[in-house]
Amino acid sequence: MKTVQSGIRARCLDSAETNKQHKVIMSSPSLLVLYGSQMGTAQDTAHRIVRQAQRRRMQVKVLPLDSYSVANLISETLVVFVCSTTGQGDPPDNMKNFWRFLFRKSLPAGSLGRLDCAVLGLGDSSYPKFNFVAKKLHKRLLQLGASVLLPVGLADDQHDLGSDAVIDPWLASLWEKVFALYPSLAEVIPLKEDEPLPPTYTFHFLDDVKEEIDDRLRIPMDQTVPSQSHPFPARVVFNKRVTELSHFQDVRHIEFDITGSNIEFAAGDVVVMRPCNSPEDVELFCQLLRLDPETLFTLRATDNTAVPARLPQPCTVRQLVESFLDIAAVPRRSFFELLSTFATNELERDKLAEFSSAAGQDELHSYCNRPRRTALEVLADFPHTTAELKADYLFDLFPEIQPRSFSIASSLQAYPNRLQILVAVVQYKTKLYKPRRGLCSTWLASLDPAQGEVYVPLWVKKGGLKFPKEKSTPVIMVGPGTGVAPFRSALQERIAEGKTANVLFFGCRSEIKDFYFKSEWEEMTKAGHLVLFTAFSRDQEDKVYVQHHVRENAELLWDLIAKKSACFYIAGNAKEMPASVCDALKEVFQQEGSVTAEEAEQMLVAMERTGQFQSETWS
Repeated sequence: MKTVQSGIRARCLDSAETNKQHKVIMSSPSLLVLYGSQMGTAQDTAHRIVRQAQRRRMQVKVLPLDSYSVANLISETLVVFVCSTTGQGDPPDNMKNFWRFLFRKSLPAGSLGRLDCAVLGLGDSSYPKFNFVAKKLHKRLLQLGASVLLPVGLADDQHDLGSDAVIDPWLASLWEKVFALYPSLAEVIPLKEDEPLPPTYTFHFLDDVKEEIDDRLRIPMDQTVPSQSHPFPARVVFNKRVTELSHFQDVRHIEFDITGSNIEFAAGDVVVMRPCNSPEDVELFCQLLRLDPETLFTLRATDNTAVPARLPQPCTVRQLVESFLDIAAVPRRSFFELLSTFATNELERDKLAEFSSAAGQDELHSYCNRPRRTALEVLADFPHTTAELKADYLFDLFPEIQPRSFSIASSLQAYPNRLQILVAVVQYKTKLYKPRRGLCSTWLASLDPAQGEVYVPLWVKKGGLKFPKEKSTPVIMVGPGTGVAPFRSALQERIAEGKTANVLFFGCRSEIKDFYFKSEWEEMTKAGHLVLFTAFSRDQEDKVYVQHHVRENAELLWDLIAKKSACFYIAGNAKEMPASVCDALKEVFQQEGSVTAEEAEQMLVAMERTGQFQSETWS
């Protein structure tokens, strides 16, 4: 009898606890997480915050900023913004509309008075405008009357432990503030860390269906301009190596046929495309997960999430792995967190738990980030856990392959219906046996039109460089290596328009190994359309770089900038070159303009503010 009564009492207590939890959840705030992400890092962090909220049994929603109706912000109560910074302090593509709206001068000062919010920025301190977007957003939210729960988080990719060194303590502070604001949340018993959350989608495999999926790219019949959601399948016309075979770097000059695309572009614009995983990686992935690449499936969302629009329904496993899942990327910490929830093998579970913990981040960086180990290689290192993986979690484990941008290296005025790019094929060694390869550049290099017609879905967007409309304004361009690509486009365009006051500083290792477009520059120089300065760093005992020639030509540059209002441009690798060229330019100002170091710095800042100085760099 006592046993029966105690059992009833236990059930009553359980029921009371469940009801209490339910009431707490019903009265807890609804959290909105909004992100602006260019390469997927901010998106991954936003989803990490969502998972933490779900474990605390909160109602939570996540959206890219431009998919959110910004006018609704006045009625929100709790929002976390996660955003990266692109280019020269620009917002990511998927938050540009939000950005324009938020900075309208007509918005009343107290319009966000009921909003509690926090801003987390993801940046890279090697760029001059480090976390510029997050700082500016934080300031603007305060101006509009929002209550900011904690100081803006400024994560830095250059930190020894990466962005997590800032994100971890920032998130801990965020939840402390949210709990203080909503004490009922402290009563909620959170889900255990080793308990998997529901997947975003469920797979429905179509057994015995043998219909052929037509995955050929069709040229759109309507007159829309190609975009990310509707790319144009451009035929590869040629794909030529432009470095000597003995040179350490394979650099490709690739041309696309854009006839009938409605694509228009100007000098400084960029072309965007999504790469595919290699056939070998696709096969290995399917083997590890015991998936038949030819199997068809349809996707169903477990909540209100939309099914990815660019995946056909039904879709083959091969299509999914080849063109959607980013299996060749270095996985983020969230990958290990989710993977650990499937581990049943004790050794693998312990190691994955360590990699997921704050204390294990140095270990994770040694294992994964420093040697650039890919997600596919991690799966091979954890075979027992990989065997336990359910297909339903593939979209939660692997991010979508992100689009890659390349400076356009040609002008429609010189090459009608054509678009050209200059691509350095990324390959390097780490402590791992297999060389590391860039996904997009390796994929592009593999496309051989001589073996049959090859198409690449692409679209064009405005770039960061703008060239002067006035015929008399000279331009000075500094573009070592593949940084010369946008300047080739600019020179072709300007010469076609009769603008002949052009100066180019080009640098590479060797005149005979990697002097891109040498004959073209010689023709332009002969015609009086270009003044060319070259720096071949390894062709003599002392290394010579573009910044040396900038200093040597101080008189010419001062005359062009100070007396003829020339525009000055830098494009190329973000490592050391841009800062060295800026230092050289400031020395020119000091030497020829007889100004102090501080005044030279102010001159450069003023030039940047008015667009007389522009740079486009990448890491």
